[in-house]
Amino acid sequence: MATTTEWRASLRLPTGRLECTVRRSSRARLIRLTVDPRHAAIVTIPARAARSKGEAERLAESFVAEREPWLRRHLDRQARQHAELAALGPLRDGGLFRFRGELHRLRVVADSSGRRRTIVSREGGDEGDELVVDLGAGETRELAAILEAWLRVRARATIEREIDRHAGALAVSPAAVTVRDTHTRWGSCSRARRLSFSWRLVLAPPEALETVVIHELAHLRVFGHGPEFWEIVASRRPDHRQWRRWLREHALELHGALSVGG
Repeated sequence: MATTTEWRASLRLPTGRLECTVRRSSRARLIRLTVDPRHAAIVTIPARAARSKGEAERLAESFVAEREPWLRRHLDRQARQHAELAALGPLRDGGLFRFRGELHRLRVVADSSGRRRTIVSREGGDEGDELVVDLGAGETRELAAILEAWLRVRARATIEREIDRHAGALAVSPAAVTVRDTHTRWGSCSRARRLSFSWRLVLAPPEALETVVIHELAHLRVFGHGPEFWEIVASRRPDHRQWRRWLREHALELHGALSVGG
């Protein structure tokens, strides 16, 4: 039976100490370093390589020290993203919210007609675009839940539209398409030709969403990430690197977009 234990540790690195999460996993085959928005740095150690927490931390320390410049760059970028997310403020009436790559002002109004259903609309305002949440008389959901439901519908419609645009040209046809709230990937493709996408892509510029759709459709032709795969992606979106970079640089903001505390 696979087992995983994890704990917080302070690693001594050449430029100073670093707080990180160390995971000791019986399923892991190699030592792995990842940067995660919730845990910052995570070092995964195969259980067979370390019989105790002390051994695992010594292995983690040595492994991370060799990759410290790479890790510090990623952590600095993550810190900038946290600051940008905080600058948007909490999810509330009057707050800022990104939709289709553009910042919108949230406006929450109470309906006075007695209508029970809540309506969300995108409108142009004097000081920029707005997302207007017109609360129905029977509304009991939090603002985050209202917006997520509205965004999921638009995400699916937009993703399906992009699939229709590109699948024929690539001579592919997915077996199924799902839209979920994923935390590690914007999209995925299974061997069974099933595609899955994050609904949060609808918060990004349309070009970024389109890039992810093309990426996953290309996997229906080539499953790996070799030169042939990237040629297929570039044939439909020559500037795909720009939009993949945009998603990396705004990942924390998109994943934290419905956080009430900002």
